[in-house]
Amino acid sequence: MATKFTASQSVEIAVPEQPIPIQHYLRQPQRLVKALADNSRIEQLSEEVFRLKMRPLSFMSLSIQPTVDMRVWAESNGIINLRSLGCEILGFEYINQRFALNLKGHLSPKELSTGTRLQGRADLEVLVDLPPPFSFTPKPILEATGNALLKSVLLSVKQRLLNQLLADYRYWVISQTKDRGLSGNSTELPILNAE
Repeated sequence: MATKFTASQSVEIAVPEQPIPIQHYLRQPQRLVKALADNSRIEQLSEEVFRLKMRPLSFMSLSIQPTVDMRVWAESNGIINLRSLGCEILGFEYINQRFALNLKGHLSPKELSTGTRLQGRADLEVLVDLPPPFSFTPKPILEATGNALLKSVLLSVKQRLLNQLLADYRYWVISQTKDRGLSGNSTELPILNAE
C-alpha cells in the first residue's frame, strides 16, 4: 500500500535595487537552477529541462538518492515555474519501481511601494510503496517521518535560494553593465555600486 508524504514551503525575498530589474535576470531559468543546487549535481538536458542529483536522504534506516528531472521555464511576465517530469532512485530497484515524486513551484516578482519582492512557493509530494519491515510500521509514524524529511529538503533548497539568488543576480548585473559600458563608442567606464 502506497504511503503519501507532502511538504510545502513559501519564500519571500526583498530584492535590492539594481540598474537592471530582476525580471530580466529571471528570463534565464538556468541561472535560477544553479542558485537552487550545486553545479556538480545539475545536468542540463535541454533549454528548459534539468536533471538534479539530490543529496542522499535518510528515511528511517534507508538511504536513498533521488535523481529528479525537472522543467524550469520563465513566462513573459517574469514568473519562473518549476515542475518535476520524472524521478529515479539509483541503487534501490524495489523502491525505484514504487516511487513517484511530484514537485511544483513558482517564483514571481511583485512590485511594491517598498521595492521589488520575489514571492514563491514549492509543493513536494512523494508516493512510495515501502517494503517490509517498513510496511508494518504504524502509518502515522511513517507519515510524520516522511513529511519531516520532505520539509527539511524544501527548507535546505529555500536556504540555498536565499543565499545564492541575490548574489548571482548582483554578479549578473555587474557583468551586464560592464559589458554594456565597455562596448560601443562610450569612453566612460561604468560606475558600479559596491554595496
